[in-house]
Amino acid sequence: MPQPFDEITPRELQALREAGTAPRIIDVRESHEYDYCHIDGAELKPLGQIATWARELDPNEEYVFQCHVGGRSGTACMMLSRAGFSHVKNLVGGIDRWAVEVDPNMPRY
Repeated sequence: MPQPFDEITPRELQALREAGTAPRIIDVRESHEYDYCHIDGAELKPLGQIATWARELDPNEEYVFQCHVGGRSGTACMMLSRAGFSHVKNLVGGIDRWAVEVDPNMPRY
């Protein structure tokens, strides 16, 4: 069964950021992970609190969800897609791949 959401690579997301057309970036990791490293402008919304913060999001807005390597953000995309969000994308490889492909100075864990 195909997944009900799209994926985006770190390089594709960076190109959108450089063009000024990037969607909102939501980081679903825990605060200690976000404090260690994060994408500038990403909003911290831990996956464990999705039932609370999902109500604050516009289901018609575009979002990119990211975590460490893509698993938790994929779960967030799946949950939100099933709840009627139509413009969600998962950052393939998460912040770890972002550090390799876009920001080699970012600490990795």
